[in-house]
Amino acid sequence: MLLLSSKDVESLLEIKKLPAIIEDCFYAYATGQAVMPPKVYLDLPEYNGDFRAMPAYLKGACGLKWVCVYPQNPQNYGLPSIIGLLIYSDPATGMPMAIMEASSLTSYRTAAASAVATRYLANPEARTLGVIGCGIQARTHIKVLAEDYPFDCIYLYDVNPAKTMELKQIFPHLPLKSASLEETCRADILCTLTPARKPVIQKHFLKPGTHIDAIGADAPGKQELDLEILQQARIFVDDVKQSTHGGEINVAISSGALTKEDIAGTLGEVIAGKRPGRQAKDEITVFDSTGLAIQDIALAAYLYERAVKHGTGLEVELF
Repeated sequence: MLLLSSKDVESLLEIKKLPAIIEDCFYAYATGQAVMPPKVYLDLPEYNGDFRAMPAYLKGACGLKWVCVYPQNPQNYGLPSIIGLLIYSDPATGMPMAIMEASSLTSYRTAAASAVATRYLANPEARTLGVIGCGIQARTHIKVLAEDYPFDCIYLYDVNPAKTMELKQIFPHLPLKSASLEETCRADILCTLTPARKPVIQKHFLKPGTHIDAIGADAPGKQELDLEILQQARIFVDDVKQSTHGGEINVAISSGALTKEDIAGTLGEVIAGKRPGRQAKDEITVFDSTGLAIQDIALAAYLYERAVKHGTGLEVELF
């Protein structure tokens, strides 16, 4: 069995190829070529965190991601807010073939999903990016999206201004600009990456035609977008059950302000040609991204194949 550390995972990634891998798994899920049971949550409010178990099978690859989200980790313990590992197994025998660090895997597959959604839902002439929340997910989103778009400007906003300065140091070759919340929200493409439980983005902050990749809401009670945005936008989700339970729309759904009928479709359905994507230049589109286990397994299969090819990782015997 192969052990892959975070350094191993980072060394194996080919940024330009990630969106295509994730696009393919969305298509497979929409066309019945994947199996993904509902995500299981283990909430630990006394520790201000939660665990999620995420199994899936996709095109001859299967596995389970065990991941936790502890938003206070960075400031309280100097630890990442997202910590996870993935067990990658042989579906023919059940034997584990690899255990890999899944925090960086999660960050990159999430960014790749946003890139895919942006390709299908944003205005083709979009040239500015706004990033709300400048943690780890911001780094991977900027890295992946900048491969797809020649941005004229990438606006950054965080409640901690030092975070925006860190990103400018990491990406000196990109046109990054620290900005106010309102200025950042005026971008053509907006990525919201916060753990907010009350709306951060107001409708009047946005201009017509904005596309929003809403990433931060990944558990019940979380929300980043004002209800007015959701009621007027065309909303696309990665998975209806997950999004209504813990995605950006979960609060609006539970309150009755939105219903499942207000969802325009899944991203996979758009990719498969089953539902239309953007229909007008000035409409606001929202991609509610909760993160799917099939994304993890698709990326794990790619990483495992490259690790074997390049002799990366540590071989161990468990059985």
